[in-house]
Amino acid sequence: MFFNLFKSNKIIVGSMRVKEIQENFLVTSQITIADVADAKAAGFHTIICNRPDNESAGQPSANQIGRAAKKAGLKFFYVPMSHGGTAPETVPNFRKAVAAENGKILAYCRSGNRSSMLWRMAQK
Repeated sequence: MFFNLFKSNKIIVGSMRVKEIQENFLVTSQITIADVADAKAAGFHTIICNRPDNESAGQPSANQIGRAAKKAGLKFFYVPMSHGGTAPETVPNFRKAVAAENGKILAYCRSGNRSSMLWRMAQK
C-alpha cells in the first residue's frame, strides 16, 4: 500500500516518511528515482527539490529526479537551499513554485528540515 497514515501528520509513501506541513504541501528527506513513481501513485502533482546537487556522495542529481518526475507526468522545480542560508532568489523562487497551480506538492532536501523552513519563510 502506497499511502498509509503513520502518526499524526507523518505519512508513509512507498519507502519515504513524509510529513504533512499543510494539506497539499508535504516534505521528506532525499528521494530516489524509484520514489518518484510512489509519489505519483500517492497523488502528488509536483516535486520540489530544495537540496543542492553534490551535497553528498551517491545523491541523485536534481536533473535525474526532474527527468523521472517529468516522465511520470509530474511537475518539477529545483529551488536549492544550502546549509549556509538562502540566496536572495531562493524564497521568491520557492513562492513561485508553490503558488502555481501545482496540486499536491512533495518537497525534499537531505532531511526535510530545509523544505519545512522554506515553507515557513515563504508564508511571511
